[in-house]
Amino acid sequence: MTTDKKILDACCGSRMFWFDKENPDVLFADIRDEEYILCDGRQLKVHPDVIADFRNMPFPDSSFKLVVFDPPHLDNPNPNSYMAQKYGTLRSTWRDDLKRGFDECMRVLEPFGILIFKWNETRISVKRVLEIFGQQPLFGHKSGKASKTHWMCFMKR
Repeated sequence: MTTDKKILDACCGSRMFWFDKENPDVLFADIRDEEYILCDGRQLKVHPDVIADFRNMPFPDSSFKLVVFDPPHLDNPNPNSYMAQKYGTLRSTWRDDLKRGFDECMRVLEPFGILIFKWNETRISVKRVLEIFGQQPLFGHKSGKASKTHWMCFMKR
């Protein structure tokens, strides 16, 4: 699948952190296409432009200038829970899944393209995830009330 979009969000979910949730430069991809009524009564919509598994994306090599990779970070939550609906879930194969996803994101990046990786380490530490990737980020930043969410920047070489 080819596209004229320059940015890929490989696990867009409900596009929570995007200022422009319809940004014309972004191809929003996710394995889910679902809607939920959350426990507080709000509606959550996960409607990607393309249904795709981040472990095996249907894009040619070097397709994007920027890739955002914000995979699920919860292992073994109740599949009907608020957190699972909002963020998705990891499988028991999460180590292999994250490595394959990271490698796929790098594959679809242009040379010297940028990968922005977001991870919440409430359950699985950033240190463990970076060991799986086998690559250190260029830089990063902690955010959130408890500084558990990490934003990191990688560049394809």
